[in-house]
Amino acid sequence: MQPTAAGAIGVFDSGYGGLTVLSAIKTLMPQYDYLYLGDNARAPYGSRSFDSVYRFTLEAVEWFFSRGCHLVILACNTASAKALRTIQQRDLPVIDPGRRVLGVIRPTTERVAELTRSGHVGVLGTEGTIQSRSYEIEISKQHPQLTVTGEACPMWVPLVENREHDKPGADYFVRQHLKQLKAKDPLIDTIILGCTHYPLLLDKIRHHLPAGTRVLSQGSYVAESLEDYLSRHPEMDAKCTKGGTVRYYTTDAPDKFNQLASLFLQEEIDARQIKLEKL
Repeated sequence: MQPTAAGAIGVFDSGYGGLTVLSAIKTLMPQYDYLYLGDNARAPYGSRSFDSVYRFTLEAVEWFFSRGCHLVILACNTASAKALRTIQQRDLPVIDPGRRVLGVIRPTTERVAELTRSGHVGVLGTEGTIQSRSYEIEISKQHPQLTVTGEACPMWVPLVENREHDKPGADYFVRQHLKQLKAKDPLIDTIILGCTHYPLLLDKIRHHLPAGTRVLSQGSYVAESLEDYLSRHPEMDAKCTKGGTVRYYTTDAPDKFNQLASLFLQEEIDARQIKLEKL
């Protein structure tokens, strides 16, 4: 059997938020080639069932593989929470045991214990991510001494995607959910932003939190974890092309994607529309 040609690193999200993760990865590792896909036609994933998120995510992963990617990052908390484990354990051994799919939850949870002083951690995320208890489960495995409390923030993603995240009206929704989170556990001193859209609300989140509260945005942790992964797995690194390029794809209108993507990347892009086979 001839060796399979190397390919770009795939980065997937249900929409735009994964661009914050891609931006951090590109900054740390600009030498690699990347493919980004936003499943905007079926976004948001946050309120969808486990089965729907799994099916949609698997379709996207298969699309990346068909484009030559050997490594795919699920830069989406809901997909990481609801689909990653099944894809890793059930699908990859059948599709191709040499390919890998990684998520965004573990890189953040690995670091949280060294940052909290009180041992009480909060997680802000979509309904799907919070209901899955993925952060709580992952943290309990790695750091059983920590107490984890989640708060679903269903209005935060629409605020970002409708360009209202920096408007005065957004303060109400930010303040409301932070107040509810602190009411559940007043000892929380470290908060994980468990949605890749939320970094765009970071200024308002910090404004409404007590001084000294740490807020963890996932991008840098995921980027550092990926760099470490590739250094420990040279066989996978060799399967990732290094031309410093990025190509963007969306399952919805490219013009709309290009316009909103500028919020996350601070640069102009030219996305192409694709149709997932089973869409």
